[in-house]
Amino acid sequence: MISANNITLAYGKRVLFDEVNINFTKGNCYGIIGANGAGKSTFLKILSGEIEPNKGTVDITPGERMAVLNQNQFAFDDYTVLNTVMMGHQKLWKIMHERDAIYAKEDFTEADGIKAGELEEEFGHMGGYTAESDAATLLSELGVLDELHQMLMKDISANIKVRVLLAQALFGNPDILLLDEPTNNLDVETISWLENFLADYENIVLVVSHDRHFLDAVCTHVADVDKKKIKVYTGNYTFWYESSQLAARQATDKNKKMEEKKKDLLEFIARFSANASKSKQATSRKKALDKLVFEDITPSNRKYPGIIFKQEREVGNEILKVENLSKTIEGKTVFSKIKFDVQKGDKIAFLSRDPLALTTFFEVINGRMKPDDGTYEWGTTVTTAYLPNDNTEYFTGNSYNLMDWLRQFVPPNTKDVDEDFLRGFLGKMLFSGDEILKKTNVLSGGEKVRCMVSKMMLQNPNVVMLDEPTNHLDLESIISFNDGMISFPGIVLFTTHDHQFMQTVANRIIEITPKGMIDKLMTYDEYLEDARVKEMRAELYG
Repeated sequence: MISANNITLAYGKRVLFDEVNINFTKGNCYGIIGANGAGKSTFLKILSGEIEPNKGTVDITPGERMAVLNQNQFAFDDYTVLNTVMMGHQKLWKIMHERDAIYAKEDFTEADGIKAGELEEEFGHMGGYTAESDAATLLSELGVLDELHQMLMKDISANIKVRVLLAQALFGNPDILLLDEPTNNLDVETISWLENFLADYENIVLVVSHDRHFLDAVCTHVADVDKKKIKVYTGNYTFWYESSQLAARQATDKNKKMEEKKKDLLEFIARFSANASKSKQATSRKKALDKLVFEDITPSNRKYPGIIFKQEREVGNEILKVENLSKTIEGKTVFSKIKFDVQKGDKIAFLSRDPLALTTFFEVINGRMKPDDGTYEWGTTVTTAYLPNDNTEYFTGNSYNLMDWLRQFVPPNTKDVDEDFLRGFLGKMLFSGDEILKKTNVLSGGEKVRCMVSKMMLQNPNVVMLDEPTNHLDLESIISFNDGMISFPGIVLFTTHDHQFMQTVANRIIEITPKGMIDKLMTYDEYLEDARVKEMRAELYG
């Protein structure tokens, strides 16, 4: 068990945690959720000892080992990939080197022999004799090829380093596992492997993630960081979200009797308990939900932005025609001979194992980059709004307040553009009161994305293009964006790592590879399970 006792942390006048008391127990996976800036990652650092709180203690059951997903990709540059993984078990690594140092002595004494024997016994007890093969297996399962295992960390790519550091955290079956955004830069196959790994994990896991599908797959509990406190709820993220929304609706329904409210909540719990049997975490989650009582369900204090796109006019029959589009960057073929037409009603998710291919494709069809070959043509009825992966150019140069920044992007034919008009668009994205006077040069990543969405809504587009729209956003904004795209009557062209966003918005999947493309009219989950698609992917990536 690991417990936080009376944890208080403040930076100047800003109080992150005030007298937080919480226990995490074996067999459970806790999803740490909260708004951006609430202190999710900071709390993990307090538990790991990286940050010292102003007050309070962290207690761990004696003898239990903690492992943390390292965020510093350069910390192990001078070590091999395999050794980096084994260093995740610090005690094992230390014993291994202490033992080797004794054997390297020229004047090996009897005392050295006794000490070496003791170390050998402890080394064996920790699984040291299979450590190297265990580490290699873990790397392979995470998609790190065998030929990379003996390479130095500084000589491998950033996306492979992420997998090595994840393997390091998982290595040796730690009693307590702290994971901060573990799915970042992982492909869908690796994320699926990690979901299965954690679903079967019998020790304590604490995970911070903005991926709702991942949280639903692995979590038995949700730890909500809100208003300087942390409260634990039974169930996965969807259970927490839907139950808190139900409780909030009931709280505003003054005419409904308490008995009816209790009945609704108990029915909700029963329904989710039944659904838990379909989950990877079936046994532990259903066991936890069966113990839940309706008093445990409370309304959420979260605020959700209003992401509502209205098209000024419907698209015509000619929307977008792409003919044999190709692009090479620094001698590398990013995509080749991409060909498709966009049809009415299309909401297309674009996939690729190379994120650069997707960003480059969106930059090309938005006229911000020229293709090497091929053409694309937009229909005359089309009005587009684009959310690029990198929005830096929109916030450099003059430092405007948010009101003046947004005013730059008002369409020429828009009437009655006054302060209330602009406040309305900023307010939908939770910029209220004096916040609209905030300067753009002090905005966080999430605030910049929310500004960009305000700008896009202002365009009244009938085609929306999104390159990783969930980056930098908290879960509340992601949910609102997701819902907004589901209800949007126009065309959506997008790429995202958010599984649920992809599954619930897209009705067509296009995968871009250096050797060609796959185009299927189906949902994301159907695409992942389709046997013919798997064959085609193997051919194109093989």
